[in-house]
Amino acid sequence: MRSRFSAFAVRDAAYLMRTWHVSVRPPRLDLDPAQVWTRLEILGATGGGPLHAEGTVEFRAHYTDRTGSGLLHENSRFTRADGRWMYAGTVPHRPSGFAP
Repeated sequence: MRSRFSAFAVRDAAYLMRTWHVSVRPPRLDLDPAQVWTRLEILGATGGGPLHAEGTVEFRAHYTDRTGSGLLHENSRFTRADGRWMYAGTVPHRPSGFAP
């Protein structure tokens, strides 16, 4: 997660595409040069250890852009493919009080 945040911060689209799981990877990535990623807060994580094949990371990524400051709050899914962790999308959000 931290490496992907850093890649967004330095606009390393090639790294982002390499670490995006093929099942959810967009065909191309256009990064906004006006968006500046300023801070990453890791709020929690599950799995992701040496014996795990999947994991999640909940985070807040702070940024500034043409309109001011903002943040992205996400719970990301990661999966291990060929020994490397790949971004596999977001964990679906369940509204408070939701019971499956």
